[in-house]
This record gives sequence, structure tokens and C-alpha cells, in this order.
Amino acid sequence: MHHFNYREGVLHCEDVPLREIALEVGTPCYVYSYSTLIRHFRVMDEAFSAIPHLVCFAVKANSNIAVLKALAKEGSGMDVVSGGELFRALRAGVDPERIVFAGVGKTAQEMEYALRVGILMFNVESDQELETLEEVACRLKIKAPVALRVNPDVDPKTHPYISTGLKKSKFGIAIEEIVEEYETAARLPCIQVRGVHCHIGSQITQVAPFVEALGKVLGLVDRLRGLGLDISYVDMGGGLGIQYKDESPPPPAELASAIRPLLEGRGLTLILEPGRVIAGNAGILLTKVLYLKKGRVKRFVVVDAAMNDLARPSLYGAYHAILPVEERAAGAMVADVVGPICESGDFLAQDRELPELKQGDLLAVMSAGAYGFTMSSNYNSRPRVAEVLVSGDRFWVVRERERYEDLVRGERIPRFLLSEQSS
Repeated sequence: MHHFNYREGVLHCEDVPLREIALEVGTPCYVYSYSTLIRHFRVMDEAFSAIPHLVCFAVKANSNIAVLKALAKEGSGMDVVSGGELFRALRAGVDPERIVFAGVGKTAQEMEYALRVGILMFNVESDQELETLEEVACRLKIKAPVALRVNPDVDPKTHPYISTGLKKSKFGIAIEEIVEEYETAARLPCIQVRGVHCHIGSQITQVAPFVEALGKVLGLVDRLRGLGLDISYVDMGGGLGIQYKDESPPPPAELASAIRPLLEGRGLTLILEPGRVIAGNAGILLTKVLYLKKGRVKRFVVVDAAMNDLARPSLYGAYHAILPVEERAAGAMVADVVGPICESGDFLAQDRELPELKQGDLLAVMSAGAYGFTMSSNYNSRPRVAEVLVSGDRFWVVRERERYEDLVRGERIPRFLLSEQSS
């Protein structure tokens, strides 16, 4: 459920007409619904209320500090994968003891930053990462709390690029080898073993892969406890999917019902790392039709948003519904919706049935609240777009549109190129 609906033929975000935002802020821009974000978080949190748990929003899905602040006020923790994401979470006022740090390539500097602020736990992904964390923690005279990320070899039945729990994945430690790694970790003087981490993929639309993975993880917990390790946390990651087109992902309550019997009586705190399921349908990309173009075999709707603004269609072939801000009868034309980028892969939709459009029309690219702005770039020297947060009948620009000056900030021309002799 989301709060983007037509009222008297005009698409609104909550109580604000999207055309009003376009007029004041310009296009393209991302628009987020506060009510949708909060509702989705509460549905997730309440679904697991019968289980000791902590919901840690995946910052990589949407890292705007206003979004993070809104979720933190609801009690959300954060799942971060870089020092920059940790900085954003802290800037948003998140309690560091509600932050977990994942990712295969943490640097020593990022580890030191996280140790100094006192995060809940590192999700460690390799033996060399564990060695580095031990060195940094000992230098700081701090014990580093860790879970090791197990790769359970479970197929999440999703896109190959976002499947992370298979043997061929770069993520985690093979389940056949991880007990030995835990034994090593337990012997290290500056490491405190606290849990087990597992994340099998993203945009998962079935409960069964989660149940299978958790079953393997709990078997591992039993083995580790049998060796005398104090395992308090099971972090099963995120990955629950949303509806982009015709998917039927399970609601959080169905997932909770399936895994609750596996966890009861075990004395474990469950950590969840949802991102897309909270933010995905809470945001849209608002764009304007620049030109209508008829090719020899196709029609094209050229808009002012592009693959640098929303990469998912070009990267994954992902589907995003596209709605006109001014409601019209659907299916009057079939066209590709493309952007200004000089790449054939720059499209937001292909062979899409659309209402008859005209130059200047506004379009809403739906379900763009997750992995939208966070994956954007300045390719073709395009300034990154504004982000807007709506609550009720008011809206705020929570990230200003970049200017041309922002594109070259930090760049320098060497002196020798400025001298007369260089010519």
C-alpha cells in the first residue's frame, strides 16, 4: 500500500498534487511519502513483535538523512555497508548501538570509525577481514563485536545480480568452512563473537528461501553453542520483495509466522535488514516529457530523467510502472520511455503501453523509493536531482538539486596546464 493516488484526475502524493511539486521544485526529482515510509516500517516491526528483534533499515536502499531520521524516530536501527552510510546514520541521530555494519570490503579506517562510535556488530565476510578487524580493535584497545556472514547456498529465486547466498557469490563464508572461522574468531583477544549473519538476496517473493536459510543458520547456531560460543543474535538480512508489476510477495506477517516457530525458546534476538520493502513503494521519480519521436519501427517518449537518475531498468531490465500525472485512458500508444543519456541502454521502459502523451506532460515513475537516488550518478555531467519529502499537505526539499558548479567541486587544473609555456 502507498499514498500515491489520483484525486479528480490528478496524481497526488498524500495530499499534495505532484504537478505542484514539479512547478516549485522542477523535474526530474524524487518524491517520498512520509506516511508510506512509516506505515511500512510499522507493519514490518509489528509483524515480528512476538519475537525479540531489531529492525535495521538497509541504508543502501535510500540514504537521505530525512528518510533515515523519520525511521529512526520510529525506533529503527540501520544496516550500513560503508563509512559514508555510517556517517549518514549518525547524522540522522541513529543510536550507534542499533547499527550493524556489513559488506565484503570494509577498510581499516571504516572499522576504526565504527569501533570508536560503538556500533552493535560487524558482519564479517572473510578471514582476512577478521584479521584486519582484530588488528584495528587491539590497537584501539576495544573488543570488536562480530557475527560471521554464512553463505548457506540457498537459491532466493530472484535476479542473478541480486542473489547473494549462492556458492558462486562474493558474499559470506561457505557453510562448510564457517565453524573453523568461528573457532578462530573466538580465540582472538580483541574479537567478541555475538551472532551469525545471513543474507541470501533481494526482491525475494517467496517465504520458502528464508525458511530454508534460517533452518541452516539455526543448525549452525546449535553447533557453535555446543562449542561454547555465546551466540545471542541471528541476523537474517533483508530481501523481502515488493510489487513492481505483477509480483505477489508475501506480507511481513506471513514471513514472521513462518519463522517464529523456528526461533521460539532459543534465546536469540533476530535482526532484520529490510530496505526495499519499506522504501520502494514510498517513492516515485517525477519526470517531464521533452519530446515525442517516431522512429522507423518504434515510438519514443523522451523525458528529462535518465539512467543516471534511475539505473534499475538499464541495469536489471527492471519494471517500473509509469503513470501520467494528469489521468488519461491507458493503452493509446506503445513506446519506449527514454532519457537524454548518450547510451542505447538509457531507458526507463520499453514497449510500454501508455496513454497518448504530449510534450510537457508530467510522468511518475512508480516504486522508485529504493535503489533510486542511491544508485544515481553524474554520468554525462548531469547534476543529480532533488529529493522531496511529503507529509500530509506539505512538502520539503530534503536534498537540493545539484548545480553545474557542484559537478566540478573538488577538481583542480594543475599549474603546468595554466602556464603560457604549456601552449
